[in-house]
Amino acid sequence: MTRDAIEAMFARRRDAYDRQDAAALARDYAPGCTVESPSAGLHHGPAAAERVLRTVFDALDVKMDEVSLVIDADTVAQVVTIAGTDSGQFLGLPPTGKSFRIPAVFLYEVKDGLIERERRIYDFTGLLVQIGLLKAKTAV
Repeated sequence: MTRDAIEAMFARRRDAYDRQDAAALARDYAPGCTVESPSAGLHHGPAAAERVLRTVFDALDVKMDEVSLVIDADTVAQVVTIAGTDSGQFLGLPPTGKSFRIPAVFLYEVKDGLIERERRIYDFTGLLVQIGLLKAKTAV
């Protein structure tokens, strides 16, 4: 893929994420793709990616702000801030109504216009603490 094509793909993905359109986001994944995330583990294929995204959108009123997009050939690093509110059944638990804000980095490998591999890196424990699903003591 050219740099321009990758930039266009991620502009389209930002728009779909803003609309919380899991189906549109899933169309960018290759049939044999691998997606890894702290909250959902490892899953394969566009249908699984769509399911996970839909679950997140249903449970958390979430917004993603892109800080930067780093492109090196077919490798992409997307640095973002994710913010929202626990408004649904996140992890099968009743909503807390509490908000959160966490930094994240999503790493992608793209080929022939599709995402082959995605690795989501973010502070899952921090998210759980902020929305009140996990109690933590401050360090001394």
